[in-house]
Amino acid sequence: MPTAIRRDPLMNFRFQIELEGLVVGGFSEVSGVQAELETEDYREGGVNGYVHKFVKASKVPSLTIKRGLTNSDTLWTWFQDTKNGRITRRSGSVILVDAAGGEQWRWNFTEALPVKWTGPDLKSDSGSVAFESIELVHNGFSKDG
Repeated sequence: MPTAIRRDPLMNFRFQIELEGLVVGGFSEVSGVQAELETEDYREGGVNGYVHKFVKASKVPSLTIKRGLTNSDTLWTWFQDTKNGRITRRSGSVILVDAAGGEQWRWNFTEALPVKWTGPDLKSDSGSVAFESIELVHNGFSKDG
């Protein structure tokens, strides 16, 4: 009797962020990899057992990426440029990799724009890493892989 191929779940701490074709390393957290379909109810006359649901629109939340603060000010500069009217939309990907480093899932986001930059919480009695995060609005996801 042949045995089935075992497929272990992918671990959520193995990921990469890619912006415009360049892998930007060192991110510790990504949130907002989500999509939702809004529906509209339609009650058909004489049908009392259910309500029709029609797809109205899709929506995606902001994407938030977080990393340890370094001397690279790329995210800060992108946010400041946007705030000052020099708007550059960037497309990119959130890439989930397996234990061997091979790409397994890729969510591509399009025309992202930074709308919020958050710096570290500074505390003199803490030995924790200083983090920065940036919130990106975008025009949706597609999936590769």
